[in-house]
Amino acid sequence: MGSSKRSLDNEENLDSSDSDVSITDSEADSNEPNTEEDSNDEEVEEEEEDEVLKAIRRENEKKRNHPPPIICDSFITDISFHPLENILAVANIEGDCILYQYSNEENCVLNTLELHKEACRDIEFSHDGKILFSVAKDKSIMLSDVESGKLIRFYDDSHEVPAYCITVLDDNLFCTGDDDGTVKLWDLRIKNTDKSIFSLKKNADYISDIITNESLQYLICSSGDGSLTTIDLQKRQFFVQSEEHDEELTCLGLFRSETKILSGTSNGKLVFYNWNEFGLYSDIYPTSKTAINSLVPITENIVVTAYEDGHLRATNLFPHKPLGVVGQHNLSAENLDICNNGKFIASTGHDHDIRFWNIEYFEEFEQVTKKYKTKNKRKEEFNLPSSKRTNVADFFNDLT
Repeated sequence: MGSSKRSLDNEENLDSSDSDVSITDSEADSNEPNTEEDSNDEEVEEEEEDEVLKAIRRENEKKRNHPPPIICDSFITDISFHPLENILAVANIEGDCILYQYSNEENCVLNTLELHKEACRDIEFSHDGKILFSVAKDKSIMLSDVESGKLIRFYDDSHEVPAYCITVLDDNLFCTGDDDGTVKLWDLRIKNTDKSIFSLKKNADYISDIITNESLQYLICSSGDGSLTTIDLQKRQFFVQSEEHDEELTCLGLFRSETKILSGTSNGKLVFYNWNEFGLYSDIYPTSKTAINSLVPITENIVVTAYEDGHLRATNLFPHKPLGVVGQHNLSAENLDICNNGKFIASTGHDHDIRFWNIEYFEEFEQVTKKYKTKNKRKEEFNLPSSKRTNVADFFNDLT
């Protein structure tokens, strides 16, 4: 979950500098004829310039392997990929949700759902992709039919304070967490009521994210108070609460065949928990000094994290090792999601943009990291193939 759901003041600072042009003595004296040496130098410069242009042309002619960026009119609060079709749902601060049909060539608006009176904070598709779940600052929960855009079900005043996140568990159950640390469980089979079937408040701050495993045994909830709260879904009761960290737990993910829980923090750390050992973390790995706003599992051992400095970084979890920069935004990177076939991820920036990054190369990531293992100076900031920011040295290797 990105920090976009909370109030943030960010300004883009652009540094500009004027380059000085020096004039040599030979240039100042226009009456002197060109020597043979000058002529040779000019020919070499022209040849080098031609090679540079060829290298740039090769870069530009590469076929795009991901959809083009989407620039939105309003601030983006969340995104969610459809589980089966090439559809991306985009929630915004106006309370609307826009459905895009995406492809490598173009992105087309399928529908605009005017859902909530205030900012839509979190969205998620049902497992079959037929329903879009959304929560908003107006405290409501809405279930919308994806094909028709019509409202299926509406929960008014679902929480005493605005809901912050929502997670779909199965065909019948979903859960929500709010700004005050309350978690609620909902059952679609119960008709003619807007009451939850279970409610628990153990946290002193907002619920940032909620996950569960395939067996739906436990519900894991991260919070801004720095702790994890675990709920026994089978018994519908509180299970355990972890020790508190001195920083916010901002997002969650499952790894290593659901044996490891990973949480990002507001200070740029990755906190590890063992499944069934929710009370105490097993390890902490500092990755950056800026906040982690969102994370997405790429493989059982690789995570991509979105940072407040605008970078998307890939990390190998076991052993802990930075793999490089996947992509970047001009301002804070807020939300992440991975598409249904796993070929690329999408990220949102604080300047209303959505960018797509092809991540198929992670299947051969060991070859990528092996190539650069001796280049310690560039190791941590190595830009992976998805990143638009090119390493200058790598670019000019094409000229040799």
